[in-house]
Amino acid sequence: MLWQDLRYALRTMRRNGAFTAVAVVSLALGIGANTAIFSLIDTVMLRPLPVRDPGSLVDLLHLVPTDPWLNGATFDQYRFLRDHNRSLAGLIATNPMPVTAFGAGVDSEFVDGNYFALLGLKPSAGRLIDPQDDRPTAASVAILSWPYWKRQFGLDPAVVGRQIAIQDVPVTIVGVAPKDFFGIFAEYRTQMWLSSAAVPAIFHVPAPPYVALLGRLKPGVSMKQAQSELSLLYQQSIDASDLRRDFYWSRVKFKLESAAAGLSRDVPPWGRVRDVYSKPLLFLMAVVGLLLLIACTNMASMLLARGAARQREMALRVSLGAGRLRLIRQMLTESLLLSMSGAACGLVLAYFGARGLAQIMASGRVPLVLDVRLDVRVLLFLAGTALLTGLLFGLAPALCAMATAPASSLRSTGSAGETRLGRMFGKSLVVSQVVIAVVLLSAAGLFLRHLSDLRNADLGFRREHILLATLNPARSGYAGPRLSAAYRELLDRLAAIPGVRSVTLSAASPISGGAASRYATVEGYRPAAPERRVFVNWVAPRFFETYGTPLLAGREFSFQDAASSHAAIVNRSMARHYFGDANPIGRHVTLEHDGQPFEIVGVVADAKYLDLHEPAPRTAYLCSFSEKGVNSHRFAIRAAGDPAALSAYVRRTAASVLKDVPVENMTTLAAQMDASIVPERLTATLSALFGALGSLLVAIGIYGLLAYTVARRTNEIGLRMALGASRRDVIRMVLTDALWMAGAGLAIGVPLAIWSRTFAASLMAGLPATNIFTIVTGAAALTAVALAAAYLPARRASRVDPMVALRYE
Repeated sequence: MLWQDLRYALRTMRRNGAFTAVAVVSLALGIGANTAIFSLIDTVMLRPLPVRDPGSLVDLLHLVPTDPWLNGATFDQYRFLRDHNRSLAGLIATNPMPVTAFGAGVDSEFVDGNYFALLGLKPSAGRLIDPQDDRPTAASVAILSWPYWKRQFGLDPAVVGRQIAIQDVPVTIVGVAPKDFFGIFAEYRTQMWLSSAAVPAIFHVPAPPYVALLGRLKPGVSMKQAQSELSLLYQQSIDASDLRRDFYWSRVKFKLESAAAGLSRDVPPWGRVRDVYSKPLLFLMAVVGLLLLIACTNMASMLLARGAARQREMALRVSLGAGRLRLIRQMLTESLLLSMSGAACGLVLAYFGARGLAQIMASGRVPLVLDVRLDVRVLLFLAGTALLTGLLFGLAPALCAMATAPASSLRSTGSAGETRLGRMFGKSLVVSQVVIAVVLLSAAGLFLRHLSDLRNADLGFRREHILLATLNPARSGYAGPRLSAAYRELLDRLAAIPGVRSVTLSAASPISGGAASRYATVEGYRPAAPERRVFVNWVAPRFFETYGTPLLAGREFSFQDAASSHAAIVNRSMARHYFGDANPIGRHVTLEHDGQPFEIVGVVADAKYLDLHEPAPRTAYLCSFSEKGVNSHRFAIRAAGDPAALSAYVRRTAASVLKDVPVENMTTLAAQMDASIVPERLTATLSALFGALGSLLVAIGIYGLLAYTVARRTNEIGLRMALGASRRDVIRMVLTDALWMAGAGLAIGVPLAIWSRTFAASLMAGLPATNIFTIVTGAAALTAVALAAAYLPARRASRVDPMVALRYE
């Protein structure tokens, strides 16, 4: 029986090629988009680590007031928590940090000796890092990931015991990690694990300055019990350190979360990658769900129309003895076959779509390496979606088939076999498509407007025509006054390149993620309550000229300021906060860790260096050059034309002045700012795409329903024209039907779109939810889409020959 139903469904699909193609493409778009977004959600938020008992792993998070949740601690805090807790079977520390080996960057983790044992992993070759490797006298050792072992060493087992150079420091390879293990971070594919004992030799510091923590609960210990104990210990670890003097760290909050899906890297100043992308991805999941719902209603209306045309066929089958349940099974078989065909095509779209979205996410300020793959979990989601979709759009035609009355259906001609209820149900499906499309277009307009606002906001600097180049003199031999003299020469040489208007140097460039802060003490100012630190940036002469930040009072830095290095320039927010309307020039401010006060020599306009979404912070600018040398390494070159065209000249000039100092990174300021708003770009781009696809599906739905209606009403139209109706009257009649459906959809959809914008604004800060211009634009666009989709059936109806139509059956 089932095989017969399948064969008949395949013949029906082949016989109606155009219908099948439209159905499969519509479903492929809806199912593929849902699967692509789900695969990203699975990668970032859901996929469990390939380790022993991932469900007992916990993420140790802290929250400093006004900051997001982060996973991080000093190495001393890690030791304190590890040695004093009774809730955890073990605690590990890791610091993901790229290093250089074989002349290329390698994504590495510096880990303690408990790392692999706590995760329950076994080596593919050799051994893994163990507690013996934590001894101060232990040699530096490394573990390779299986893909890196294959790519770099061709799976050569003799690599175990081999010594390699990591940033000119000898390190011994002692083993290879399991084949399917890429580290504990969801967005960072580790290629090499290094023992923490290697940190002093490679980075010239006694221990990793900042580590992420991962623990495993003891059997029988609940999350609540562990959090209660660790919260107290975390506060004690702060009280035992210099952090206790920090007003904000003294009010830190602590919590545990499940780490079954691994840890998530920090994206300063917004927080963890998982938190940054979770809301946009979940919102996009809701959007693609609406897109799939439009596809389902579209398919349901098309199948209903086709089912009405097949009423006589169904009636004949019932008359010949077919049971009504057999008809339902036949109709559901056809709809499920269509949905499975759409899912098969959607699988291809999902594969390439997910990889394309992962590349967009990888272009952010913190590069994300996402292991997006269509594994069993994603395939199960795809199959479940296809099954639910097939049942959803196939149920109504199946029920209509069950309600078929053989005698009346066999006698029916023209539109007589179509009931008023059936016509109203078909139109209601189109109306529901319009409702959903209004919400989709409203969301698209909302996020596109938000993205435009971010890009066109008053930033306090000009983003166009600036090339950024970061140098790394750490292992070059240049230091102190020698490096300072070389940087001054490089500034002069870069300024001499044709097409360069201005050159400067700074510790932090706008929206780069780098930030320093200090507590400020200002003469004559007594705060009513403890205050946040001020943002501090070390800049060279011509900094404000190069970035286009207006100088409001006083002067810029000059190289003469390097003699004392105790001149400061403040932004307008800092001047107003501490001095009100008084003139701050000549006043003094003392910054944390600096005993001698700085004299304020200038005031500049506010500029955003941390976050495009937040107001500019109080900022103090200090001179990069001092008697001890220079502490800034980010060059900014303002070009007369395309800044990227200067890249080769800048590299050659830097190499001629500082032969052993590599240019670590080169980009434009515009690209750097775009990298800081990847979540907004991703959401806006996909919302616009899905809104356009939803409108297209609505057009297909309106066209299909009206084309079917015109075909069914051919004899009625012929009669009207025979009685004197003009072609314009017929076109008006068909277009009026389309406008009624679009109008009903807009009447429901516009209030729903307004509510959804308010809901979206409650989830994502900064959205312009009160602006309804995009809703009006979307409603007008959908009305135009409805009229365009209705025009072809209306035009076809107006050309009906009355004599032919009256004989039409």
